[in-house]
Amino acid sequence: MQSWPAPDVPRLPGGGPPLRLFDSATEQIRPTAPAAEARIYVCGITPYDATHMGHAATYVAFDMVQRYWLDAGHTVHYVQNVTDIDDPLLERAAATGQDWRDIARRETELFSRDMEALRVIPPRDFIGAVESIPWVVDCVQRLRERGAVYELDGDLYFDVTSDRLFGEVSHLDESEMLRLFGERGGDPGRPGKRHALDPLLWRAARPDEPAWDTALGHGRPGWHIECVAIALDTLGMGFDVQGGGRDLVFPHHEMGASHAEVMTADWPFARHYVHGGMVGLDGEKMSKSRGNLVFVSRLLQAGVDPGAIRLALLGQHYRSDWEWTPQVLAGAEDRLARWRAAAAEADGAAGESSALRTLDVMRDRLSDDLDTPGALAAIDRWAQEALRSGGAAADGRVVAEACDALLGVDLTGPGA
Repeated sequence: MQSWPAPDVPRLPGGGPPLRLFDSATEQIRPTAPAAEARIYVCGITPYDATHMGHAATYVAFDMVQRYWLDAGHTVHYVQNVTDIDDPLLERAAATGQDWRDIARRETELFSRDMEALRVIPPRDFIGAVESIPWVVDCVQRLRERGAVYELDGDLYFDVTSDRLFGEVSHLDESEMLRLFGERGGDPGRPGKRHALDPLLWRAARPDEPAWDTALGHGRPGWHIECVAIALDTLGMGFDVQGGGRDLVFPHHEMGASHAEVMTADWPFARHYVHGGMVGLDGEKMSKSRGNLVFVSRLLQAGVDPGAIRLALLGQHYRSDWEWTPQVLAGAEDRLARWRAAAAEADGAAGESSALRTLDVMRDRLSDDLDTPGALAAIDRWAQEALRSGGAAADGRVVAEACDALLGVDLTGPGA
């Protein structure tokens, strides 16, 4: 699957502290410790509708992780899937009379255009669920060899009791797991299952549904095993960060860790489990099922500067829950205009020390669990001084490159 073009990322002088991130599995902010090549897997979209602000917040947050590691001198192997075969996509196809493949292709292309506009660095591997079927088959066969798979009416299930560490990611009690499993794509009430929490690995073909002929039979993959298969094939065990929204902690990331660790008899699947907060609108979580969505593409079509959209997202801490409002966007547009005016007015070398101090503060704040509001406040202070002094005491080049490299915000756009 083709991803989108990569933005240029300037190299900056100096360096910052190691990146520390909150790990859901240990419930602590811990340093990341990647090797020369940092490895990150971020769960992607199910492409049955356009990119909304909840999606954008997630992918901009993990773009910040990429950018910080790049600034620290690492190469980054970033992998993202696209769940281009799943129940919601098939339901949308049935409701609209469209071919599910056409919907998946169209919405994936729209997502890619949105990510390019927001200057998100693309994944090295951008892989659809359909592409991953041979890997899924191999993973299920390996789990079967471990005695962790059973059949129910042609479907194949993972036995969660085969994993003595089950629950290590979410730390939820069983009643809460059952509630969330039922709400988020699971089937806890299906008769014949060994345990209500057992997740589907392989779904036998149903009438009028797409299916593939494999060694597992005629069918299609379950959700959780798809990401495991892609991550293991591209990154291997023990990669640095598994990322996504907080609604993926359970069941998706919990089940994925179980699948991988039982299959390989190794631990951990990921060294950090990092999750973003939920974006709301009118008092409810923004979601496709509720229909309370603000789409990136529609804002762009209305002439909103993508830099302002990105700043609106960066103005919130990635782990916080927050509300999208017109005021949030207006504030980001004002901030972007001030920054661009300051960068255009600042005349260079006389303010280099101030600019380098601003860069140091930005790195310090971002290293502390991606404190983007703190990093933005540092540039606010710089911009205020630059505008007050008429640019005489400010180096616009250093700060503009820092905004570009670390925040993904271009200060050479309109008004600069």
